[in-house]
Amino acid sequence: MVALTAEKQDQNLLSRMAAGDGHGEKSAYFDGWKAYEENPFHPIDRPDGVIQMGLAENQLCGDLMRKWVLEHPEASICTAEGVNQFSDIAIFQDYHGLPEFRQAVAKFMEKTRNNKVKFDPDRIVMSGGATGAHETVAFCLANPGDGFLVPTPYYPGFDRDLRWRTGVNLVPVTCHSSNGFKITAEALDAAYENARVSNIPVKGLLITNPSNPLGTTLDRDCLKSLVKFTNDKGIHLIADEIYAATTFGESEFISVAEVIDEIPDCNTDLIHIVYSLSKDMGLPGLRVGIVYSYNDRVVQIARKMSSFGLVSSQTQHLIAKMLSDEDFVDEFIRKSKLRLAERHAELTTGLDGLGIGWLKAGAGLFIWMDLRNLLKTATFDSEMELWRVIVHKVKLNVSPGGSCHCHEPGWFRVCFANMDYQTMETALERIRVFTCQIEEESLILTKPMAKKKKCWQSSLRLSFKDTRRFEEGFFSPHSPVPPSPLVRAQI
Repeated sequence: MVALTAEKQDQNLLSRMAAGDGHGEKSAYFDGWKAYEENPFHPIDRPDGVIQMGLAENQLCGDLMRKWVLEHPEASICTAEGVNQFSDIAIFQDYHGLPEFRQAVAKFMEKTRNNKVKFDPDRIVMSGGATGAHETVAFCLANPGDGFLVPTPYYPGFDRDLRWRTGVNLVPVTCHSSNGFKITAEALDAAYENARVSNIPVKGLLITNPSNPLGTTLDRDCLKSLVKFTNDKGIHLIADEIYAATTFGESEFISVAEVIDEIPDCNTDLIHIVYSLSKDMGLPGLRVGIVYSYNDRVVQIARKMSSFGLVSSQTQHLIAKMLSDEDFVDEFIRKSKLRLAERHAELTTGLDGLGIGWLKAGAGLFIWMDLRNLLKTATFDSEMELWRVIVHKVKLNVSPGGSCHCHEPGWFRVCFANMDYQTMETALERIRVFTCQIEEESLILTKPMAKKKKCWQSSLRLSFKDTRRFEEGFFSPHSPVPPSPLVRAQI
């Protein structure tokens, strides 16, 4: 009997979910991670390895965390100072979570929103990171086949987090660079109508504020218009606010929790917030995700679902102690913003020197880089060609805009907070060498007998000692994105 192929065996022996590819790993976003994992950069062991610029992680304040942990050994039940609480913490805990944990998280959420709003600890629902929180919300609000509107570009992981196991659809709300990728009433209405024509019942609108991958924030008028839009349609508004404390410079973060009280007759049963400590505190490995809903029924059901992804009681205990130290929290947030601003300035100044454009923004752990002028054609195929060169020859893992469902090819998300200063300098040097070689090859191509092909398609051999730069103006200047206020959705 002819042996079945692995694929056919999967289909016969495994569930459709297990045998399928719904996880969304067939994406350049995940392919870049694989390239990094196969050859990770190390300044001594692998100096020619891939530098990870596809990971939105805040490692700039790890020293502050380590210092606090060393000074507070009682916060861990696995130390001599804290072991007396071992029996109380290590035993089974209610799905509600430790009261002191929920209280500390609620206070921290208030602090990251400049104490302009209050959060009820009894509405705090635990989850295994924002990934689990998003899936929990999707399970609570939608049936398989239902849809959520999502403004583009958006975080590539949403295709996995919200769709894989729930069976829901994500309906793109197309945003454009001509107005800084701002959400407009026209785009919302068009997406809602497209869903209707496609027989997809729309259950909600998912926004990320601050935005991943743009690094922009939504202003008060825009937030109000989004609340009114969803209220008028009778659909939910889910606000992903996991980058709330990553603003710097002149950027201001305004939570949806701050504007709902300003809207007459607002149906708060339709308002939900996803939060975590992964980005603001740089603790993604602790898997502290939060669902905060103003809907009592959603809180009850989400709490039951949390049994599939609880935060460990030891982690809750540690976090409760840490977040209750208000002096530490204040100092951490202050220094984190300063260090993010410094790192952002370092990267963007380097790109400015090369004439490489980027979207003006002041939040998040990344920039939205504009390489449209390097595309052979204004297509996503050309974007992928350029991306492969950047990942496999320049050895920088950045995320192409297509993986973020961007409507326009040529944009790339570049993360800057997950590495030390020296690694960032190495990354900038690689970009300098790459752009220098592009210029040299472009000059060669201007000769009559030159082979007519895009310069970066040729064999690229990088010399990291080459510090030459482009002449001013070789690349287009900063992206033509106006610094105007967010476009209001006129409902």
